Amino acid sequence: MSILRLLGFASVRESDEPETLRQIADRLEALPRDQAVRLAAFAYVLARVAHADLRIDDAECAAMERIVAEEGGLDAETARLAVEVAKGRARRSGGTDDYLVTREYRRLASREERVQLLHCLFAVAAADETISSAESQQIVQIGEELGFDRSEVLALRGAWRPHVGALRGA
Repeated sequence: MSILRLLGFASVRESDEPETLRQIADRLEALPRDQAVRLAAFAYVLARVAHADLRIDDAECAAMERIVAEEGGLDAETARLAVEVAKGRARRSGGTDDYLVTREYRRLASREERVQLLHCLFAVAAADETISSAESQQIVQIGEELGFDRSEVLALRGAWRPHVGALRGA
């Protein structure tokens, strides 16, 4: 059955639903389906930033697992599984899936939750002690997809200044 149909959007065809969300949300079967879908989108967007520089290192994986566990109230193993699927999808998908999943998160999350996601994106990017230019650009793009303007995202980035590669020593 379609996630969107479970959420009450029976008129949406299952083929319209991003496969990425279905695959991650299915790993979160212990959660109510709407919460699983929101958390699946959250995990995917984290992985999207971690993969912005075309690699996801151990520190970024550990940060994503910790953040997903905390955000979803999950045990470590369930969070690890969700992150593994999200990482795999982020490596393979990109492009349209990136936008569709982020748009779905925007629809499901409050403004406060979207701000929290941006902070989590910076935390994942900084997990290896440096926020690369590619990661920073990806976060700005995601912020705009989440409904924030560039200046709002850059203001949040200020808290992470010591980790931003392009701003170090500036």
